[in-house]
Amino acid sequence: MKRRIVARPAAWIVWGAVIFFMLNLAGVVGSVLVSSFGTSWFDTWLPQAFTTQWYTQAWDEFDLLHVLLVTLEVSLAVVVVSLLIGVPAAYVLARRRFPGQRVMYLAFLLPILMPPMTYGIPLATVLYKYDLAGHLSGVILANLVPSVPFVILTMTPFIEQIDPAIERAARMCGARTGQVFLRILAPLLVPGILAASILVLVRTIGMFELTFLTADEESSTLVVKLYAEMASPGIRAQQSIDAMAVVYTATMLVLLVLALRIVNPTQLVARVKEEVD
Repeated sequence: MKRRIVARPAAWIVWGAVIFFMLNLAGVVGSVLVSSFGTSWFDTWLPQAFTTQWYTQAWDEFDLLHVLLVTLEVSLAVVVVSLLIGVPAAYVLARRRFPGQRVMYLAFLLPILMPPMTYGIPLATVLYKYDLAGHLSGVILANLVPSVPFVILTMTPFIEQIDPAIERAARMCGARTGQVFLRILAPLLVPGILAASILVLVRTIGMFELTFLTADEESSTLVVKLYAEMASPGIRAQQSIDAMAVVYTATMLVLLVLALRIVNPTQLVARVKEEVD
């Protein structure tokens, strides 16, 4: 006798809400994508014709080459500095036990758990006071505040999975601390370093608040430039702005796919829950 599986009303409501959200998201993204290729679009399901001229116009009008280079420069600088600071800090937290360690770990997590705007305005005030904001150095320093803890959060589980006996054996064979780290630990930590690098890269490219508060016209990243062009006065073709939005979205999607292929998000969530509890 076959049993009929009848979904509960609550399950139908949840699935209906999920489907409704996904349809709206697909509609918004799809309309921007179609608009970026359309010549004109009034009271019809599709534009009258399709063209790629809006991407060329956006590239020239918004100086996208310069914006992309600035975005790449800021992101790579943040990734490198975050790794140089975060990996040794994660090693200490994973290998050493000392009083106040849990409090210190929670302090590192605060910039991730808190909305960036809550500490972004005081941070920008300090950076402007010491003439650090308004150019690339200020943007990089501001983005380091959440990025370094993010590296620590990502790298700590990778380091904890390495047996400390490997390090003790290397030291017994005469290896110094630097040699142990560079020749023994570093090769084993390559997956974690790659995961942390891509996640920080994605986070920095998508970080609007801290970059917006500390950047000027020449040091704005792609997301800030996109907002500035949408909010600035004057008449601009909506299709060219949509083209820039598509470039930004495509960049973020590629980086997110790479990140998800390397790192397991449930591992990070479990780690945060463990430390908060």
